[in-house]
Amino acid sequence: MSAPIHAAIVGTGHYAPARVLTNADLEKMVDTTDEWIRTRTGIRERRIAADNEFTSDMGTAASRMALEQARLAPEDVEAIYVATCTPDMFFPSTACLIQATLGAKRAYGFDISSACAGFLMALDAAGAAVESGRIRNALVIGSEKLSAVTDWTSRNTCVLFGDGAGAAVLKASDRPGIRSSLLGVDGNLAEFLSIPAGGCRQPTSEETVRQRLHYMHMAGRETFKIAVNTMLGAAQEAIARAGLTVADVDVMVPHQANLRIVEAVAKRLGEGVMERVFLNLDRYGNTSAASIPIALSEAVAAGKIRSGNKVLMVAFGGGLSWGGTVVEWL
Repeated sequence: MSAPIHAAIVGTGHYAPARVLTNADLEKMVDTTDEWIRTRTGIRERRIAADNEFTSDMGTAASRMALEQARLAPEDVEAIYVATCTPDMFFPSTACLIQATLGAKRAYGFDISSACAGFLMALDAAGAAVESGRIRNALVIGSEKLSAVTDWTSRNTCVLFGDGAGAAVLKASDRPGIRSSLLGVDGNLAEFLSIPAGGCRQPTSEETVRQRLHYMHMAGRETFKIAVNTMLGAAQEAIARAGLTVADVDVMVPHQANLRIVEAVAKRLGEGVMERVFLNLDRYGNTSAASIPIALSEAVAAGKIRSGNKVLMVAFGGGLSWGGTVVEWL
């Protein structure tokens, strides 16, 4: 009987645009203050992509870093999974554009649209393909240019979001990698966080543009409450499925949306959990599908994640969608 195949993360990378938009800058754009933003979200600044810098460009940059760390050549990549809700265009997929730019000639690829939970959705799909033996490696990317769909006249949303990309390389391994994955959606709550127009339900028209329906719309209070409960449940179930307890988790890498949400989830998980949480939302804001892979890459670079560590990733986003994943680091 052959030994089971595991999908292990062997390389991570991230990319952030050069332009920094601070809370002080936002004070000049909308009716808000640095104190209001910091105390309610924990965000101090975020990165904004250049006009000629797109989701595929940022995803490519993060991928190059991850591939270099994994010591994997682009031409050896077998699959590219891209999580994004801000693709360069409806089609072809962002994965196709990244595949061409990277020179990953042997790879197939596609996009996954699940907002802030997208990276964990893509990681699960790629991990299943590796574990099945169908492929030996996969490049999993979260990349977003949220500035392109942010209403910069709305203080309720424009203070929250930023641009960036993160990537992870999965490879087949005889040692544990992805230990568990818990994913979920509830389309009954779709209206809480969405971009209403642009699809076939509300095609682009003079009226949809006038009503600013091509930008993100969010019911903040309702989303906050659901986010805490859903992320908590996803984290607890993912830990249980991995055969672990909360005490066994060495590092928690949550979706970097709001400090209050993260603190509420960590507090309910148990005493001392917040000390094991990796945070960078103060510098990036909410980068949706790019949030977890950027944080994961920075945690690795900072030496916060080491071989043998049990890492919990948990996210919540539009859909509504959520996910919890436990990975044992090689």
